[in-house]
Amino acid sequence: MTTTAIITLIAVLVIVLGVSVITRPRHSSTVDFYLAGQRVGVATNSWAICGDYLSAASFLGVAAAVYVSGLDGAWYAVGFAAGFVPVLLLVAAPLRRYGEFSLADFLGRRLRSDAVRLHSVGVIQLVILCYLIPQSVGGGITWELLVGHGLFGLSPYSTGVLLSTAVIAVLVAAGGMRGTTWNQAVQFLLLFAALLWLAAMVSADGFRYGEAVESLSNQPLMNPEFLDGSWELTQEQNAVDPGQAAVFGEPGARYGQLGQVALVVTLGLGTAGLPHVMNRYFTAPTGKAARTTTVWVLVLIGIFYALAVMMGTAARDIIPGAAREHPWLEELTEDGVLRVPEHALPVLGRIYGEEAGLGLIAAAALIAAMSTVAGLLLASAATWGHDVYERHINPRATQRQAVWVGRASTLIAAGAAAGLAIALRPEAFTPAMPSLVATMVTWAFAIAGSALTPVVVLTIWWRRTTAAGALAGLISGATVSIIMFLSASFLEASPLRELMAAPTLIAAPLAFLLTILVSLRTRPPSEVEADWVIMHGTAADRHAERLAQLTLRERRRRKEDRRAR
Repeated sequence: MTTTAIITLIAVLVIVLGVSVITRPRHSSTVDFYLAGQRVGVATNSWAICGDYLSAASFLGVAAAVYVSGLDGAWYAVGFAAGFVPVLLLVAAPLRRYGEFSLADFLGRRLRSDAVRLHSVGVIQLVILCYLIPQSVGGGITWELLVGHGLFGLSPYSTGVLLSTAVIAVLVAAGGMRGTTWNQAVQFLLLFAALLWLAAMVSADGFRYGEAVESLSNQPLMNPEFLDGSWELTQEQNAVDPGQAAVFGEPGARYGQLGQVALVVTLGLGTAGLPHVMNRYFTAPTGKAARTTTVWVLVLIGIFYALAVMMGTAARDIIPGAAREHPWLEELTEDGVLRVPEHALPVLGRIYGEEAGLGLIAAAALIAAMSTVAGLLLASAATWGHDVYERHINPRATQRQAVWVGRASTLIAAGAAAGLAIALRPEAFTPAMPSLVATMVTWAFAIAGSALTPVVVLTIWWRRTTAAGALAGLISGATVSIIMFLSASFLEASPLRELMAAPTLIAAPLAFLLTILVSLRTRPPSEVEADWVIMHGTAADRHAERLAQLTLRERRRRKEDRRAR
């Protein structure tokens, strides 16, 4: 590790720590700790959501997926970006108008059911864990490339996992949502700037996306594989047209037609059920602000993913030629092709910016992992501290006690994720999809899109949704999706395996159907009309509803006063 790389990494951590200290909440209320006082502006919240969402899977994983399989890898970018369309149209504004601390709290209050709240907590914690692990893996991979040695007798990979997870866990526990919001906003801007710098350097060197895709598509797609104790280049077969060689610029390098559709649906539906992203909408001051924030998020992440696809293509086009000029690439490549696809962006950074460029891109990768970990830990804290501890274990808890439980839960969740990331080492996997980090994140999207999204959408838009129906949807969606993607690892490459690895195409319709059927046979909450006005009524309707509630409360108070006399 060079002095330049050390300085770059330390500078990033100092900025992150400084933001947390400056923006640390002065009070210990749960609204401040979990929701930043519900006063986060549109610009800040849009940057923070991008920082929350653009994880190591987005920064390292999308470019890696494109590097390995060309057009098929670009489906990750499409699915990740498209996920905010249903959020914009169906979820953002009604969710914020209803106003709670978390998705579990929203579902529990809307359906007047503690059972729904607690089952939602279980599903949410599973999603968070599945999302935390690949972020820790991304931190370990980046540290291993950037530093190359471990600390305290640990391997470089394990050191990276522990350090990246521990630092952000401490910052989240100290700063809460307010500190994390500003951290994620700053981290997104740094991440975006690093990607823009790399795109500018590559373009200035003469790279043209269209020409590169055409050139790469003139020959079969080859990728390294570890066989019989050594690395060998193997030719990818076309999954759409069996018997033909796969090429970079055509579909089929990794997925058949069914697999491509299943992947996009899984990623697209999963976004609306991600707890760390949806919880951010509760921090907006109004429903209109939540909707406007989503529009800005769509624009920003659209640009980001377009650049990520471009850089994955650039890496595939440039690195083989650069391997002849840079001897250090021999340790990372096989005949000019990277053995670890997630190294694509850091290697480009080193080619164009030497050690400073490597430090910048590696630091950006750590930022991506740490920013998402922060959001996930806060979502975990909200579900344990507010939905479980305050609601069920200790309803008389003080604000200070609830906040301390939330802080403790962030450290526990971080420890569990880091431990599993170290146990599930990258070399132990043979991914069913092009990038290990992106593949592991898909598991979280699959559970969220199969269990939480159907129930959340129906709860918002269908009056007849009942607690029993929601429980049926949550349990069936989560169970089916888990069984399907676990079963995929035991199947040979086939359309069935592709469908099983991205199960939302099957599990989500099943969850929708069961929620509807069970709801039709049970009774909805009696307060559904009042809830409907809060979520969907006009401003005048909601104002009238609030006046009516205030009048009713005043009448009850007067009656109680008369009885007391």
